[in-house]
Amino acid sequence: MMEWKEERIIEANIETVWNLFQEENMPVIMPKVIENEPVHIEEGGVGSKYRQKYQEGKRVESYIVETVGYEDTDEKKYKQLSFTLAKAFEITFSFTLLKVEESRTRFIYEGKNQGVNFVGRVLMKLGSKKNNQKVVNDFMDRVEEEALKAEAKT
Repeated sequence: MMEWKEERIIEANIETVWNLFQEENMPVIMPKVIENEPVHIEEGGVGSKYRQKYQEGKRVESYIVETVGYEDTDEKKYKQLSFTLAKAFEITFSFTLLKVEESRTRFIYEGKNQGVNFVGRVLMKLGSKKNNQKVVNDFMDRVEEEALKAEAKT
C-alpha cells in the first residue's frame, strides 16, 4: 500500500483554487484524464459517479470515480474520491482547502493506493516510493500553478 499526505500554502483565494476541482476543470489539473462524464449525480455531491478515461502513452483505462466525501463552506472545501483501476488497485484520495487569509489557501492532498488482488499487490511492491512522491509533488505544483494563473486573471 502507498499512502501520502502533502500540504502547502497557495497564494490564491480559496474559491479560485476550489474552482480547479470542479468536474469540468479536472483536465486542467489532471491532463491525463481525457474524459470525465457524469454517470449519476447526487445533490450535495456524495454518491455522485463519473466515468473517467485516463491515458498513459497509448493505453487508455476507463473506470468509475465516486465522490465519497464532500464539504463546501466559506472556510473549508473538501472532496474525497475513490475508484478501482484495472481491477488491481483501489485508490482513494482527497483535496482539502482551508482559508488562511483572503488570498492564501492551505491545500492538503492525501490518499492511498492499495493492491486489491495478487497482481495489484505485486505491482505496488515494485513501484518506487521516489517515483510516487514525484507524481504527488507534480500534481501539487500543477494545482498551485493553475491557481496562480487563475488568480492573476481576477
